[in-house]
Amino acid sequence: MSEPERAVLTARGLAKTYGSAAGRVHALRGVDFELARGELVVLLGPSGSGKSTLLNLLGGLDRASDGSLLFGDLDLAALDERALTLYRRRHVGFVFQAYNLIASLTASENVALGAAGIERALAPREALAHVGLADLADRFPAQLSGGEQQRIAVARAIVRQPDLLLCDEPTGALDSATGVVVLEALARVNRDFATAVVVVTHNAVIAGMADRVVHLADGAIVRSYRNQARAQARDLAW
Repeated sequence: MSEPERAVLTARGLAKTYGSAAGRVHALRGVDFELARGELVVLLGPSGSGKSTLLNLLGGLDRASDGSLLFGDLDLAALDERALTLYRRRHVGFVFQAYNLIASLTASENVALGAAGIERALAPREALAHVGLADLADRFPAQLSGGEQQRIAVARAIVRQPDLLLCDEPTGALDSATGVVVLEALARVNRDFATAVVVVTHNAVIAGMADRVVHLADGAIVRSYRNQARAQARDLAW
């Protein structure tokens, strides 16, 4: 198996159930999923299909009810809360629909928060350069557009050089043109760092940016296919 195809995450029979026996909700139903180093995957599906639940399990924000989930040789299901926190800190970057920036801090200072305690972290201005915002490092969030704020959130997520970048509706609060700019920033991070990226969305237009598109419905994967042109271009770059 070539380096770009080496699995970073491997899920088998992954299930998540909420509620009591009298009223169980099956958010995920026996999902098999792999994510390779340097791969960019888009998860598509309607609300309630299980996209965000799967993302939360991959990121160690929640625990599966059944099945296995491996990060390399690390069994996430066997980790206690402290070990899961370390997994998230060392290996995972998150980008959500809400920017969650601190208004009293500059762009550079917001990014620096993501680097706290990480020896291999980038300089904040370097992380901002990777999302095209090095010249706005000293601006406060209120001085920036929504798209610029979201790109700062991306820079904050990648300043630690994570193995995984997990994005939950990162363009949901943006207009289409601004959303494209944010998606281009995510694609640049994927290319520059060989970071495995998963983007959750209900917008099928975003599928064109992916190496692979995974459709979910009612907690199960109903379709999965590779974007051959995008995947081949990535493999040639390697």
